[in-house]
Amino acid sequence: MFGKRKSSSGNVSVTDTFIGEGTIVEGKIVTTASLRIEGSVVGDIECSGDVTIGEKGIVRSIIAARSVFNAGTIEGSVIAKGKMTITSKGRVLGNINAGSLHVSEGAVFKGECAMDLPRGGELRPTKEKEKHHGKDKGQDAKQASA
Repeated sequence: MFGKRKSSSGNVSVTDTFIGEGTIVEGKIVTTASLRIEGSVVGDIECSGDVTIGEKGIVRSIIAARSVFNAGTIEGSVIAKGKMTITSKGRVLGNINAGSLHVSEGAVFKGECAMDLPRGGELRPTKEKEKHHGKDKGQDAKQASA
């Protein structure tokens, strides 16, 4: 069940660890490869690769991974450096911090979300937003009097 396929090249996109339906794992999981959960996990997960929770998967933990794909239930926080995806059957009851977030129609998400800026990216308000926040009031007044 654990480590069925070994990746000698260190490819973290290969799912090396699979927790099957009916299996319950309690405790912290640390892995450098990707992880797929169809059973139940109670305990924190630290994964250098991707974490996939299948439709019957239930995870009660803090998940830290490259990307997280959820079709099951997560009760706890998620930290994804890349993308966090919640499918139409997925449920997340906890906070999310991710590079990007995709929530399908029908998904359940109850918590707070923070999204990090892309590398080298800078959040700047657009001119339209500046006008609404009063930064271009003088400009608007000039245009109105003309």
